[in-house]
Amino acid sequence: MQNEQEILSNLENIFREVFVDDKLQITNATNADVIESWDSLTHMQLINEVEEYFKITFTLDEVMQLNDVGNLVQLIKSKGV
Repeated sequence: MQNEQEILSNLENIFREVFVDDKLQITNATNADVIESWDSLTHMQLINEVEEYFKITFTLDEVMQLNDVGNLVQLIKSKGV
């Protein structure tokens, strides 16, 4: 099982790929207001990439409740990753 820092590090790589920005750095507080190109389409791309990478599935309710990266880390952790 990965710890929160490992999950965050893996998420940062996914974010860099989705947003095509090798220098992008994320924290638990990172949200759509911080990343200019984070819109509904890139949000769904992110969710898809995260599900594929961690081999998990989110419900629509879970996705709708995500407010920031910290919420995403906790959700991934709750899936037993």
